[in-house]
Amino acid sequence: MKKDDCIFCKLAGGDIPTNSIYEDERFRVILDNGPATRGHALILPKDHYQDLLELPEDLASGAIRLAKSIAARMKERLHCDGVNLVQNNGAAAGQTVLHFHLHVIPRYTDDGQHILWDPTQPSGEELADVCRELS
Repeated sequence: MKKDDCIFCKLAGGDIPTNSIYEDERFRVILDNGPATRGHALILPKDHYQDLLELPEDLASGAIRLAKSIAARMKERLHCDGVNLVQNNGAAAGQTVLHFHLHVIPRYTDDGQHILWDPTQPSGEELADVCRELS
């Protein structure tokens, strides 16, 4: 199913021209128009799912398998030094388009990008509390 007002549904469905690097019956992989680095790609399911929590298990595992394949191609052909997989869910996490997508970002030594976070230092008690909440 597609959502008529979703830009990523249109991109994944081929309704809008893209720089597509892979396509099958379930996914289209396109180059990001505002890339973090050279070769930054988006894995888009052709059907509409708002985020990871809506994505069926088989598509979630398919997206990871596809990301692995795309990352290997990036290492081989773009000669990148590493790869980030980034997937945001909800506005607080940085999701700006409400259609599941997985960023595959080739990383190059000294590329100037900072797709990291500042580690916090919770106490052992705080970690134990969170562990109890999530167990």
